[in-house]
Amino acid sequence: MNLPAASTASLATNSLEQHWMPFTANRDFKASPRLITRSEGMYLWNQNGERLIDGSSGLFNVAAGHGRREIADAVHAQMLQNDYTAPFQLGQPASFALAAKLCGLLPEPFNHVFFTNSGSESVDTALKMVMAYHRARGQSQRLRFVSRERAYHGVNIGGVSLSGMVRNRETFPVVMPSVVTIRHTWDPDQAFTRGQPERGAELADDLQRHCETYGGATIAAVFVEPIAGSTGTLVPPKNYLERLRAICDRHGILLVFDEVITGFGRLGAPFAADAFGVMPDIITMAKALTNGAIPMGAVAASDEVYETVTNAAEGTAIEFFHGYTYSGHPAACAAGLATLRIYEEEGLFKRAADMSAYFLDAIWSLRDLSVIRDLRGYGMMAGVEVFPEDGKPGARGNELQKRLFWNGCHVKWTGDTAIVAPSFVAERAHIDEIIDCLRRTLDDI
Repeated sequence: MNLPAASTASLATNSLEQHWMPFTANRDFKASPRLITRSEGMYLWNQNGERLIDGSSGLFNVAAGHGRREIADAVHAQMLQNDYTAPFQLGQPASFALAAKLCGLLPEPFNHVFFTNSGSESVDTALKMVMAYHRARGQSQRLRFVSRERAYHGVNIGGVSLSGMVRNRETFPVVMPSVVTIRHTWDPDQAFTRGQPERGAELADDLQRHCETYGGATIAAVFVEPIAGSTGTLVPPKNYLERLRAICDRHGILLVFDEVITGFGRLGAPFAADAFGVMPDIITMAKALTNGAIPMGAVAASDEVYETVTNAAEGTAIEFFHGYTYSGHPAACAAGLATLRIYEEEGLFKRAADMSAYFLDAIWSLRDLSVIRDLRGYGMMAGVEVFPEDGKPGARGNELQKRLFWNGCHVKWTGDTAIVAPSFVAERAHIDEIIDCLRRTLDDI
């Protein structure tokens, strides 16, 4: 669909200057803008009316494809009925309905959900839950948090403090103290491993070393992405997550799974906790909760965490001094309910599981390209890593993202790794189209 002339004129480069864009090279972008003016199904349209296939389902959040009328209609109806309810000491039916629906989808230990507005807010909320839990148990000495190298846990100060991706924190030196990291799991000797690497479970023993160095009783929680997503799809070695769980149990440490990317079917199961058979104590989520239609996140707490925090308060006192003006916003809840209904009625999690083999076969077909450094993948999520330019890590990936756009494909890059994660409505022909565009673009550098 071509824009009317007046609309096209309004997109002149100098009209873009007022918006300070997130995670974007603003000067470079505004010199040659890449604007999306329409989206539907697996496709996007740019300001020139050219069609692109969406190879990363937005930012891994549009799992049911773009332009779902069911979600828009549900939001519209909710806004006409009740556009906003103050969430402190008041409630509205949609948030309770969504919480109940979510808990039916979550693994058995999780029967309580706290609503946020993003993955970043979910991580900071989980940090506070952990602190409140240990305080309620009389263990306020647990002040240390453990994260991983190459970790990404959002952009609020708590998440930045946990970050193991140096570019996300080097400009922001004032962060939470007492955060220590364990090693990431990528091993160049196991490059091109499809699924979980055979070796590397022993890397979880870094947590045991921290327990021996600082005292296990001083550590509050370990935050991990079951698959480290934003750093380029680092799939955990076999028995690695199980080993982390065992060490946490041994020392009374809470295990938090950041499932902002892996939640809602991305790995072929509702959550990574289901896919890998390892139960954390807290799960953070966002992204695909509303199919990207409206900002929303959530934190699921195990019964143990919820009951410990709430039962520690006396009488009618507030148990958890935390929340946001837009926690459980009625329109976001309507979007979430409509999204979960789509997932269920269309069997999209199973569809993702069934499509995974074809998708990964297609990804691995790129292995012959000389620029490819590694391929990694699990479920409907893959990392395509290229060799960096000499002395310029990330420069090649940045250039490739722009070239892909003009070649007809959107794929999110982090550094020199493309993160390919199509919507679950993708047909084989869509996968082929994404791979064809990747091959043409990568073969041209």
